[in-house]
Amino acid sequence: MCLLLSAHLISAEKQRASLSGYHKAMQFLSVNGVLRYIFAAFLLLPTAASGGHRVRPCQAPLQWEGRTVTYDHSTGRNTRAIVSYDGQNQRIRVLEEKKGHIPCKKFFEYIYLYQSDVMFQIEQVTKQCAKMPLTDDWDPYDIPDNSTYEDQYFIGGPDDQIQVQEWSDRKPAPETWVGVYTIKDCFPVQETYTKNYSVTTSTRFFDLQIGISDPAVFIPPSTCQSAVSRKIRESC
Repeated sequence: MCLLLSAHLISAEKQRASLSGYHKAMQFLSVNGVLRYIFAAFLLLPTAASGGHRVRPCQAPLQWEGRTVTYDHSTGRNTRAIVSYDGQNQRIRVLEEKKGHIPCKKFFEYIYLYQSDVMFQIEQVTKQCAKMPLTDDWDPYDIPDNSTYEDQYFIGGPDDQIQVQEWSDRKPAPETWVGVYTIKDCFPVQETYTKNYSVTTSTRFFDLQIGISDPAVFIPPSTCQSAVSRKIRESC
């Protein structure tokens, strides 16, 4: 009788242990399932925001001309310029615009030739020229493939219909670059650069046109044959 009772108790204990293991397994699977769901939902955030397909960076034009306004946050200064951009040959020409009379202010033309690692600074009136090495790598106006999708929205009012996407290099650290590009033709609208947690420059783009109307703008003037090797002062 004692042996029978003991066997019954052992059997009951095994059943309880089995049920306990089952409940623990089900609890683990339930928690694991929730975590998997949350992770999948996180991955699909860019997909849901874009209407059912994964958002990928558009391909920006390799050549364009237009105008820009660059705001330097450290100096509080705006610089307006006419820009010719040639991403195919890695070169940029920037012609500062004269907006009103600023006493003792010089205006310059800049030619950046990244394949030759050289830049030219040309004073617009006297054509005095400075030739200096480029220390920065080529950084095209485009959206890198590994960029982080941030947002999509319309610029302006309901009848403007200018739809843009916002991208950054946040992965997941604080971004050092934020770019806003049109969806239709992938033109740059604004780029902002940050260094040491403070915004350094913000550039707005407008009046952009595809192509380069005059490739000669990338050829330095003859005065650059006797160029100085240091930057020309911007004031008198």
